[in-house]
Amino acid sequence: MRCALKPSDPAGDLPERTAQSSPAPPGGPVSWLPRLWEESGAAGSDHDLRRALDRIAGAAVSLTGARHAAVAVQDADGGGPGELITHDVSPEGEPPAGASLEVPIQVEGEVCGTLHLAGKGDGGEFSDGDRHLVRVLAAEAGLALNHVRMHAAARQRRRWIEGAASVTTALLAGPEPRATAGHALTVVAEQGRELAEAATGAVLLPHAEGGMEVVAISTVLSEDVRTEAFHGWIPPASPVLHQLHAGLAVFSDDFAADPRSVSPLSRHYGPTMLLPLRSNGRVLGALALCRMSGDRRFSHTERTLGTQFAAQAAVALMLVDRHRDRERLAVFEDRDRIARDLHDLVIQRLFATGMLLETARRKALLPEVREGLGEAIDELDATIQEIRTAIIALQQGPSEAPPGLRTRVLRAAGAALGGRPSVQFVGPVDARVDERTGRKLLAALEEALTAVGAPPPRVSVVVDTTATLPDGRPGVRLTVRSPDAVHPPVTWEYPLGGHSAAESGG
Repeated sequence: MRCALKPSDPAGDLPERTAQSSPAPPGGPVSWLPRLWEESGAAGSDHDLRRALDRIAGAAVSLTGARHAAVAVQDADGGGPGELITHDVSPEGEPPAGASLEVPIQVEGEVCGTLHLAGKGDGGEFSDGDRHLVRVLAAEAGLALNHVRMHAAARQRRRWIEGAASVTTALLAGPEPRATAGHALTVVAEQGRELAEAATGAVLLPHAEGGMEVVAISTVLSEDVRTEAFHGWIPPASPVLHQLHAGLAVFSDDFAADPRSVSPLSRHYGPTMLLPLRSNGRVLGALALCRMSGDRRFSHTERTLGTQFAAQAAVALMLVDRHRDRERLAVFEDRDRIARDLHDLVIQRLFATGMLLETARRKALLPEVREGLGEAIDELDATIQEIRTAIIALQQGPSEAPPGLRTRVLRAAGAALGGRPSVQFVGPVDARVDERTGRKLLAALEEALTAVGAPPPRVSVVVDTTATLPDGRPGVRLTVRSPDAVHPPVTWEYPLGGHSAAESGG
């Protein structure tokens, strides 16, 4: 436990109690023991520091016959205002002149305050017995101070531990909302702000340009500050960033005036903690906990607990990512199974049915029967193409993955015709067609589908990446055709890795 004594505030700025003079008990120091035992025992069992110190100051006045007693102690870290309790028997409340006695209050060997007496009621000097008695009371003040601080630290630590556990539970409980990264980061920001009693909690993740940017925030400040925060980031050259990447926390008692701060948001804040979100030696990002300018600084205990909370939150975020990866894997496996079933069972059965119909059509004697069977065969072929298109779509992966050219062709074809035309792909489309050529192909597809104008599924689209262009170069060929003669097929060709395209109709 750290403790430091600093000049206390003037007595007139803190609570004061005025009491009637209570003469010292007759009979010498031995007769004082019952009263001393009663007062010190009550003070040592009290969880309220001010009340405990008030008892000790009152006992000092009563047992020594002093006209004034003051107990001054500092906060646990020596950096903020502590407590000052005064007792006076004079109505004016002014410390009387004359004899004085001051004894240090210690906690674990360190001076954390003083017990000061002034003005004997009989106008004399403080005796050796008074000095021994006051030392006992100062020791009891130290024990009371230590007891209260230990109790407060245990309560605070329990609150942080419960908060960290609630973050883990909140992130892993429930299938749907917990699977979103944005929700997980917001939970960490909100819980961290509440535990730290801060004005703002924010999560920062690596930026594309090498720094860190705010991706989730919880704040009591205005919506303008919230909006501004999402445009703030820590540049790569910042010394703060180097420290965070090394897995070290950054603390500041006045972030607005800190030369390490380069963010315009820092003007709003005073005491600040920037805590690395680190798990298994990997820094995922940072958690910023900021109090307003003029608020009390973060104590040594709060800094330790905040660092531990950030480490626990990083583990929870890693667990969420792994949980999400397992869900994605399950989706991929399910989609692969459906695709295999469609290919191995449904398409084969439809193909066998088509062959039976084709045999029946050749043997049919009546022209109208042959024509009806031919239409049925065409419908089966179109259905087979639809199922193959669905298989390809299943193989593209979930919608949150970046769509490849296959997926974009399927979406463009469906959007242009208000349905799903028959689409065939020849060759490794996504592997062989670069982004620039893909954009040109999609533009040509939309134009061709508009020109053909036939309703799906009568329109067929073929994307062939194994084509050889007339000049002998390898290329990609797009063919869009309608079954009727009114709309001639449209062909678009582009060299793979080249810079020119050719389009033809008819």
